Amino acid sequence: MSDSVLKKSAAPTVLSLAQLLEQQPAITPACLIEPGLLPPQGILFVGGEPKVGKSILVSNLALSLAAGVDRMGFPIPAPRRVLICQFELPVPQFVRRLALMRRSLGAAADEHLLVDTRAAGNLLSAAQGLNHFVAAARAAQAEVIILDPLYSTHDQDENDTRAMAALCQSLLRLREASGAALVIVHHIRKTIGRHEIGSAFRGSSALHAVGDSYVLLTQPSPPLPTVELRFQFRYAAAQPPRLLQLDEPTLWFSSAGSPSAPVPPRRKVEKTDITHALAGMGDQARYNQLRDQIMTTTECSKRTAQLAISKACRQGWIVQADGQYRLPL
Repeated sequence: MSDSVLKKSAAPTVLSLAQLLEQQPAITPACLIEPGLLPPQGILFVGGEPKVGKSILVSNLALSLAAGVDRMGFPIPAPRRVLICQFELPVPQFVRRLALMRRSLGAAADEHLLVDTRAAGNLLSAAQGLNHFVAAARAAQAEVIILDPLYSTHDQDENDTRAMAALCQSLLRLREASGAALVIVHHIRKTIGRHEIGSAFRGSSALHAVGDSYVLLTQPSPPLPTVELRFQFRYAAAQPPRLLQLDEPTLWFSSAGSPSAPVPPRRKVEKTDITHALAGMGDQARYNQLRDQIMTTTECSKRTAQLAISKACRQGWIVQADGQYRLPL
């Protein structure tokens, strides 16, 4: 057994608060990706719809981290050693993709960006596979490990909470053994709500126990190469959504500003809304015509429009006769 292993095993595992405080750095280390996107030894999950650009975005982040430059509006305080473990493209094809991105960056990332060329076929859920990734991280002296995508690193049922919890323990072991932060590309559930972020990921109940940050990519305008990023942080301040635009010739995302705030639908229909709706239809209309006109002008639901017509009749704002609704004489 090596001296380093013996020293580690002999080190005390139970420490007092005073001892722990002594071990803390005098200055809190900066996040690897700001603002709060990837803390030191943090775990960042990146997910989104199919073919939305998750792997391209993560490759952009990897090159930016390795070069120590801000290319997409995410400040990178210093260059980092980054190990990419990707499973979707053959190595030569993946290298060609990186080479295309590199043209806009130069050689700044060359020595700090490393690729695990034997990642395929190794599973985090198996001891041998976990040992492979730990060995690769140590050989690379990685400060950041990218796993793209997560489902290629395991053979567990992602609908089984216990199975996903076991996989998350493997992620924690990888982080502990390597001392590196993790960036994990993961797919999302088929149907998600507009405001879901961390809970949109498959196996989310287990992933919430280990993730520090979550980034969800959606495509607000399918004809355009624009994606909206929404964020959820465990420890950092909340960040507003932002837009990125893909330059297809260079395969780089760049900041495209902030998405427009959606106009909240009106849910309450006032007296004037109903009288104006009737006035715009020639002062009288059948029920369905009036209901549809109210829905159009106020952007309310069918149920809200129906209730508004009933209330208007009770209050005497409009009258109904011979199947027609009109204003009172």
